[in-house]
Amino acid sequence: MTQELLIKVFADYAMLPVILIGAYALIFKVPKGQRLTAYSKILMAGLMAYFLAKTIGSIYQPMSQRPFELLGTTAGALFLNNAGFPSDHILLVTAIVAAVWFETKQKLITIILVFLLIAISVGRVMALVHTPLDVIGGFVIAAVSALWYINRKNVV
Repeated sequence: MTQELLIKVFADYAMLPVILIGAYALIFKVPKGQRLTAYSKILMAGLMAYFLAKTIGSIYQPMSQRPFELLGTTAGALFLNNAGFPSDHILLVTAIVAAVWFETKQKLITIILVFLLIAISVGRVMALVHTPLDVIGGFVIAAVSALWYINRKNVV
């Protein structure tokens, strides 16, 4: 497998198993009597993460161009036509990892998802579509949003 293909697999295609594993865990591992509350917290944390990411991204952009543009090369992965802060890929994956951990407490599934989060993070940077700051920004925003709802009992 060539290095470019490996980077593309990590940067783009690793999202699919994260989504599928996360969906499996959240559908089948959240106790039946707690699903409405759990899904409500997940929805609110996700909406807060998205709102914060878009608000912060509209106010603060550390760079006006992505790394591949600065280097005059092509992107090694899919990207949106914006400056890239924070990383939407990492925002989504971190939100899924947090949702699975906080609502299911499934250690093995969470460890697998954390490994995929790290792989996607490294892949996005190596594909030159994000800087490490973009990736860290996506992670921190999603983590803060998830932490906000951990101890919230009456979201519904």
